[in-house]
Amino acid sequence: QVPLVESGGGSVLTGGSLKLTCEPSRPIYNSNYMGWFRQSPGKAREAVAISSTLGGHKHYVSKVQGRFTMSEDTAKDTFYLLTTNLKAEDTAMYFCGFGRLFSINVDDFNFWGQGTQVTVSS
Repeated sequence: QVPLVESGGGSVLTGGSLKLTCEPSRPIYNSNYMGWFRQSPGKAREAVAISSTLGGHKHYVSKVQGRFTMSEDTAKDTFYLLTTNLKAEDTAMYFCGFGRLFSINVDDFNFWGQGTQVTVSS
């Protein structure tokens, strides 16, 4: 498959921060939209933040609004999710995905990274 690398996860205390990185190949970058999703055991994968691949517009789900921030370095074809004020309920495997539709639906994203684990200890 097209190379896609995620990194930046780790273990932090409540209130801490992590910066997640997604490094797609250009064919993935050329997709119109990208999203950050997360999944914890026993739960379905859910969107946390969606954007155009060039960062023209962004959407955050209410559970992370004001705490998570998407950014991108288009020159490096690299995308970031800065997670701040982390809570125990943010513990999950975080994935980046790319697709051709602005959507919070997992099925609308065609390319995925391997995931990076975020663990928040209270």
